[in-house]
Amino acid sequence: MPTRRSLVAEGKQRAAHWPPRGPVRLLIVLDRPTMVDLIRMTLNHGVYMIRTVSTAAAATALLDEWQPHLVLFDADLDGKQVMQHVAARAGSGARLPAIALTRRGDLRTKLAAFDWGADDILTIPFAPEELLARVVAVLRRSYSDAVTFTPVIQLGELEIDILNRTVRVGQSELHLTSLEQSLLYLLAANAGRVVTREEILDTLWGVDYVAESNVVDRQIRNLRARLQNDWKSPRFIATIPGRGYRFVPTFTDHAADAASR
Repeated sequence: MPTRRSLVAEGKQRAAHWPPRGPVRLLIVLDRPTMVDLIRMTLNHGVYMIRTVSTAAAATALLDEWQPHLVLFDADLDGKQVMQHVAARAGSGARLPAIALTRRGDLRTKLAAFDWGADDILTIPFAPEELLARVVAVLRRSYSDAVTFTPVIQLGELEIDILNRTVRVGQSELHLTSLEQSLLYLLAANAGRVVTREEILDTLWGVDYVAESNVVDRQIRNLRARLQNDWKSPRFIATIPGRGYRFVPTFTDHAADAASR
């Protein structure tokens, strides 16, 4: 049973690594750029400074030099090595929470991640709101302090409320399904870049999903209908024939003024 002295010492360790103000430093160890962009996009609902690496070896130096407050890592790639580095840092007196990301939903994989020292596990594919909720919860548990959270963000003309799954376009408020919201975040996270059908399938349905030939196109049509977006003259989602889709952020005068502030 922990003593009062040990609890005080642990509190001091946490306080020493938690900023009283300013962004949370979050390290992502993941080799899937599209997924990384989706995570970055979702974390716009808070105040985070994010750095990404694709291997455990690359993460090692950042753990000491940058001293992140939270690590998100791919448990299916080299998760054990990542957590060994995290444990070594903890052995030097620095508490560092970590969330494991996995495409495997089996109990053995989850238990292994906890055994390595992960504080939480999130199965891929995930809804943006679940990722955000787990990040905030782990930070609160680990540092016993408030975490900045902004439920509504602005993307050009679109005002997105992640908790209520609503999007406001001008004077219209639209309700999205969880899948439609995830698709919107994925496209918006890669604004200006073509996202292929394969990337959308892999990120939102997972590699083991046996898809209908037109499942992505159908979901795109549904999302366009929600956004009142005419495919012939797209304001938000453009089709790039033979390649995929591209998010096109557009600004009204009001939205442009807000974005420039």
